[in-house]
Amino acid sequence: MPVLQLPLEECLGLVLAADVIAPLSLPPFDNSAMDGYAVRAADLAGGLPVRLPVADDIPAGRVELTALKPGTAQRIMTGAPVPPGADAVVQVEWTDAGTETVTVERAVAAGANIRTAGDDVRKGDAVLVAGTVLRPSTLGLASALGIAELPVRRRPRVLVLSTGSELVEPGTPLEPGQIYESNGMMLAASVRDAGGVAVRLRFVPDDVEAFHEVLRPHLGSVDVIMTSGGVSAGAYEVVKDALATHDVRFTKVAMQPGGPQGAGRYEGLPVLALPGNPVSAQVSFEVFVRPALLRSMGHQNVDRTTARATLSASLTSPSGRTQFRRGLYDPSSGEVVTPVGGPGSHLLSALAQSNCLIEVPEDVTELAAGAEVTVRHLQ
Repeated sequence: MPVLQLPLEECLGLVLAADVIAPLSLPPFDNSAMDGYAVRAADLAGGLPVRLPVADDIPAGRVELTALKPGTAQRIMTGAPVPPGADAVVQVEWTDAGTETVTVERAVAAGANIRTAGDDVRKGDAVLVAGTVLRPSTLGLASALGIAELPVRRRPRVLVLSTGSELVEPGTPLEPGQIYESNGMMLAASVRDAGGVAVRLRFVPDDVEAFHEVLRPHLGSVDVIMTSGGVSAGAYEVVKDALATHDVRFTKVAMQPGGPQGAGRYEGLPVLALPGNPVSAQVSFEVFVRPALLRSMGHQNVDRTTARATLSASLTSPSGRTQFRRGLYDPSSGEVVTPVGGPGSHLLSALAQSNCLIEVPEDVTELAAGAEVTVRHLQ
């Protein structure tokens, strides 16, 4: 994705495209670490308690300061600049909190309770490096340095389109042979969860010309086209039929669910054609699409976190395919993972109840309860 200068408010979760050099130091001036009294440490060395006249008040934000004279104190608030001549701050709890005069009951060493200029960041330091994922704390640092905008890789705009004459919008009555469309909602949410912008189109019937008509108005405003359905080997495979004459390749990959896939370019735009069964579509997104979207935004770590877990029940898997079974991982019970539902690619409720995918390697056909497996976290 191209680099944009965006206001800090729009940068959360995006990836920094260039190093940020501190334009000033933090703190920018010596300031008090707590409410108390600015003093000279030497004035407290002659025996306690010490009674000092309070010569001035220094609230946070004070611009003009009066130099501290020997034998006096100035009442100071947290974050307020330390006056010239002071070398320590006595916290208010060690005094009688006086306003005209103050009685100091405990001594402090020079430098006590003072945050010195540059203690956190020095002007000219590289405080954020390119490739950093911008979180609340990093945006807070940028703001503290007076930086209003940052160079970031922008979010990809993904056109999400489901196909199928049998699909009906939720909220409308179902006729015999119809089903409610779910892939578009699920995949658009997945795009947003990965940090992208989803442009969700209503599904199109199994008609090649209708497919092209729906896509054309959006070709100049999106970065990626992602479809679901219409990529298998049967009749009425509208995506496959519509894109077969373009630079899109359709094939089968050695995984279950999600075997039939398509990828390539349509009118210069990347196309990711996913299968139509809901679980197949979502697993395909996790395996292929999510890492690509993250990489396009400059993320270095694009894979879901994984863990080793113990199966609570036995599994079987077809030979020659990597199987992704839905599971519920519970680290509090000895890192056990429980399979949820069967392997069927239509079992959406099982996917909704899961928090991980159980990976079964392609050369494994059976796993007994108690076997150790790799789980891919979905949250």
